[in-house]
Formats: sequence, structure tokens, C-alpha cells
Amino acid sequence: MKPAPGEKYTIRRKVFKIFGASFHIYGPEGNVVGFCKQKAFKLREDLRVYTDESCTTELMRIGTRQVIDLGATYTVSLPPGTHSPEPTPIGSFTRAGLRSEFVRDSWSISDATGREVARLEEDSTAMALLRRFGDLGALIPQSFSVTAHDGRAVATLRTHFNPFVYRLGVAILADHPDMDELLIIALACTIAAIEGRQG
Repeated sequence: MKPAPGEKYTIRRKVFKIFGASFHIYGPEGNVVGFCKQKAFKLREDLRVYTDESCTTELMRIGTRQVIDLGATYTVSLPPGTHSPEPTPIGSFTRAGLRSEFVRDSWSISDATGREVARLEEDSTAMALLRRFGDLGALIPQSFSVTAHDGRAVATLRTHFNPFVYRLGVAILADHPDMDELLIIALACTIAAIEGRQG
């Protein structure tokens, strides 16, 4: 599945998954570059991203230390390997609890040291409220902007309308020294998992 024009990645929910959730990550040429698997029946979020559906080579982990709540912090780590016997954090993101649930989605993005480096914001408040509380809310695609603290637009995420399969496109607008591209992909996978759970 080749990404839409201007987008670099596509996150697509796997069909017919009964427990948990799984997502294929497609790269610029339409090939699978990752497979995100969400473990079912976990009180703490636990997402694993692998190179493909065989789940033999792990790319990164996305998890929470606390029981899932509206304002949980999600830590993104590289898996244990030859360089370190423990997972290596590359960043984290925290959702703005009640505001995200009832107004519009907002996330704080931090680097590996815990320093906030960017924010993700859902599109206009009016569209977000219509999406949450309007009769046709499910038919209105979502879009998000990732903006660094220096004002630079780093990435955009947007859903593509499909009544049967969830699909989230990711456009990388600029390289930024404080944000690893893996962190943006991890954020996109987390949003896809949350939206799937809410849907």
C-alpha cells in the first residue's frame, strides 16, 4: 500500500484481529517496513513494533509505567541488543488527559532526557468537537500537526476515510535534531491504537 502523495508512511489496522490490535506500517514505496502489535488485556499499554509480521526482529517498544489513564506517559525504547542489555529510551509523549478526550487531542513530546521538544495538536477545535459529539463524527477524518519548540513544522498525521479499515498517513516535513523519526512513527502507532480502542 503506497502512501498518499506527500506522505511517507501509512499505518493500517489489520483486519479480523479479535484480541488486541495490530497495524502494518508501509514505507514510501508501499512495502511493509514495520508491524505494530498491541497486547490484549493489559492494564499498562504495551505496543511492540517489529520489522514484519513474523515478529522475529523487534524495532522498538512503546509502553506506560502506570496503569492506562487519560494522561499516561508513553515511553519509546529500542529493544535490548548488543549495545545494551536493557531497553534504551529514545523519547516519550504524554497525552493532555481530559482536554484530549473531550475537546481536541494534544500531546507533549519529549526527548530521551525528558525535555519537552515538540507538541502534537489535533486540527481545529470546531472540527474536533464535531467529530466527538456530532452524529456524523465517525465520517470526519482526523488530522494532527507536530510542531517543534522552535516553531518548525516537523510532521503531519491524518486519517483517510474508510468505513471498514483504519488508515493513518504520516508526512515528514522536516528533519529535526531533537526528534528521531522512529518517535514520530511510535506516536502514530499509539494514536492508531487509542482511536481503535475508543472506536
